[in-house]
Amino acid sequence: MTKKDIVKTIAADADLTQLKVKEIVQRTFDEIIETLVRDGKIELRNFGVFRVRKRAARPARNPRTNDAVSVPAKCVVTFKPGKEMQARIRELPAVPGKDNESEPSVEESMAIPNSSAVEPHPLASAPLPSTLAPPRVNPATSAPSEIGSNETETSLNQLTGE
Repeated sequence: MTKKDIVKTIAADADLTQLKVKEIVQRTFDEIIETLVRDGKIELRNFGVFRVRKRAARPARNPRTNDAVSVPAKCVVTFKPGKEMQARIRELPAVPGKDNESEPSVEESMAIPNSSAVEPHPLASAPLPSTLAPPRVNPATSAPSEIGSNETETSLNQLTGE
């Protein structure tokens, strides 16, 4: 559901124009944000509690370059649902809006299949082509070949930023 869907639903139920309801909904969201910025917490009975929390700085890794990076400390918004929301969500037999028959449960996705029922992939035993990895060359003992060496150096320089 989007903000537009919320506006349409409230406008139809309250017999108000969508423009007026859109202003009200937007002002409500703006006030929630302002309260979080000012007070760090907003509690909406039977709905939940929004809080601003501080996340500590932590080490991480850049997935592209595999370099270690430092993620700075930052403030984030957390939400804890209220009792009424939790109770209604717990009563649901399945996640709404999902095709639950085709989606395996956590237990099913974690289960180890019977090894006799699993057939190997047809390409699993195929040899890998030799073009996947360039040949290893020790620069101290051998000179690089002239064919394609310039292209390799260029692409390596682009990757390393040199």
